[in-house]
Parts: sequence; C-alpha cells; structure tokens
Amino acid sequence: MSAPKIVVFAGSVRTGSINQKLVVAAAKAIETAGGVPTAISLKDYALPLYDGDLQSRDGIPEAAKQLVELFLGHQGAFIASPEYNASFSPLLKNALDWMSRVNIEGRPPLPAFKQRVFALGAVSNGAMGGYRGLTQLRSMMELGLGALVLPEMVAVGNAAAAFADDGGLANEKVAALLAQTAGRLVETAGALA
Repeated sequence: MSAPKIVVFAGSVRTGSINQKLVVAAAKAIETAGGVPTAISLKDYALPLYDGDLQSRDGIPEAAKQLVELFLGHQGAFIASPEYNASFSPLLKNALDWMSRVNIEGRPPLPAFKQRVFALGAVSNGAMGGYRGLTQLRSMMELGLGALVLPEMVAVGNAAAAFADDGGLANEKVAALLAQTAGRLVETAGALA
C-alpha cells in the first residue's frame, strides 16, 4: 500500500500568516507519520466571491475545478484556519463553497469532500487558539459538505510564542496533539486509499 497523500493549506493568504506556520508544522508531522503532504496556498486558486448568478452566467471558475481535481488525487487534507469573529475566514468559506459546486460526471455529489478525511487546526493570539472558529468550520464541513472530519482539532493559542525557532510548536502538549492528529489523519487516509 502506498503512503496516503494529504493536502495541507491555510485559510489565510496574508503575508506572515500564523496559520501558514501551522501548515508547515503540520506538513512535517504528516511526513513523520508516513504520509505525503502537498502544501498549497489558496492564493494560487483565486476565486471570485460566490454568486449563483455568476455561476449561471459564467460557469464554475477553473480554479475551483483545479482544487477539486487536486483533492481527488489525495486521500485527506489538513486545514489551518484562522478565526474571524468566532468563525472561520471568508476566503476559506468561499473556496469550499465554490468547490461544493463542482460536479464530475460519474462521481457522487461533493466529490472533493467524500471518501477522504479532514483534520482541522488553528492558531490565534487568544488563549483558545481559534477553537471557536474550528467548531464552526467542523459544523459546515460535516453537515453542509458531508465530510469526514477527525474529532481532534489542533487549537494553538498565544501565537506570539507558539512556534519554536525550528518551526515546530513550542508547547509540548500542543506539539504532541499535532503529532497524534497527523498520525490519525495518515492512518485514516491510508484506509481510504
């Protein structure tokens, strides 16, 4: 059995994004757990704000189709989501909404989200580490998209001191949770391969 492939990305494209730092740490943890991470940036998949009239007039943007095709070539994904007002970023919501509109002949609805596993993480300046936003993201992914989301969520608080010089997580307990989550993601994704 080949090693499962895992897409890893942040719901933020801001320069210096703290959630992008979590993407780097998650990719290392996934590789250590035996998976093959593919780190991407949503900046490379620019999408207009979702609008049903735009979809009717112009169809699905190529970037949304490319994201879905990328996900179809992977068995899982790790999403590092910033917290915006106790929810998740509009950029991430928009990307997932467009991806949910892509239908591929011969495949079930929501092909990017079915038959793959997702893990969620967040970094924030607050003590809760983006946990409130993660619960909103989990709800949307499970209820709205029918995705399989691991129960563990890596919430990293106190962003200013969260990362060690080597890019790993400074807090041993949080680092252990990331390693555990990455291991479970790789194991579950491997069973889907």
